[in-house]
Amino acid sequence: MKTLLSLVVALAVVLTVGLAAAQQPAPPMAYGSPINLEQAKKVMAGAEAEAKKNNWPVAIVILDSGGQMVMMQRLDNTQWGSVDIAKEKARTAVALRRPTKVLQDGIAQGGVNLRFLSTGFSVLEGGIPIVHENKIIGSIGVSGVTSQQDAQTAQAGQDALK
Repeated sequence: MKTLLSLVVALAVVLTVGLAAAQQPAPPMAYGSPINLEQAKKVMAGAEAEAKKNNWPVAIVILDSGGQMVMMQRLDNTQWGSVDIAKEKARTAVALRRPTKVLQDGIAQGGVNLRFLSTGFSVLEGGIPIVHENKIIGSIGVSGVTSQQDAQTAQAGQDALK
């Protein structure tokens, strides 16, 4: 009986540790060499094509892995405030090495996640890291339509790099 109890306890410990390890987030992706102009042009072209296809007036900002601006475009009829918002979305994505949707989703959950509001980073979906060869080489931020549409436009840019 004592052996059976020991086995049950050992199995419970192994399962608990396994579940806890499975719930741990993966370490953030590493930074790579900064995006070059040719790569940035591909990302911009993909994002612009998506915006034009949907008739979305957006601002698109591409930053390098150090957070410095490489390109910016404001499509016709885009409110000028979207330029700053797009830049902040891109800055947040590259600085925190994750899509800004992660912060937006955290805010939506409320509670302790509301602390994100005081960090100085954008909590609006539409900024994503630009990944090439499993390294973050920059980021893209889009603003001008709904956050989900901004993110769709940004993802089209990332996809154009592949």
